[in-house]
Formats: sequence, structure tokens, C-alpha cells
Amino acid sequence: MPNKPAARKALRQNKKRALLNKSRKDAFRGAIKAAIKSKTFEEALKFARVAQKALDKAAKRQTIKKNTAARKLSRLMDKVNKLKK
Repeated sequence: MPNKPAARKALRQNKKRALLNKSRKDAFRGAIKAAIKSKTFEEALKFARVAQKALDKAAKRQTIKKNTAARKLSRLMDKVNKLKK
């Protein structure tokens, strides 16, 4: 355990940030999995929009990098568009 007050505060902040980051990551990972498991194009597109919103939020708050979010969305949309055919 940290002894100095500033170190204690830093530990509290790190725990809080870790929880927020985990919830943001879980949000977009769950949406991506749901979109991939979808059987129809329309359903997959609906989940892809949810995933896009979650990815953008995670990138905006620097949970993940902007290019990582773009790459994940691009790969997801490739899979979703294959259902169209």
C-alpha cells in the first residue's frame, strides 16, 4: 500500500480508470461479437452501429487508440457486408 497521500490518491484514480476502461472495452467487444454472430444482414448492421458508437467512445476517451478503433470497425464491416450476399 502507498504511504504518501499523493500515492494513495493515484491508486484510487488508477482503480477508477481501470474500471471505466474495462466497461468501455466490454461494451465494444460485446457489440462486435453480437454483430458477428448475427444471422441476417439487417440484424448484423444494427449491432455494427452499436459497436461503432462504442468504439468511437472508447477512442475518444483514449481507452483504445483511434487507428485501433478504425481497424476493428473496418474488419467488422467487412464481415457484416459478407452477409449481404
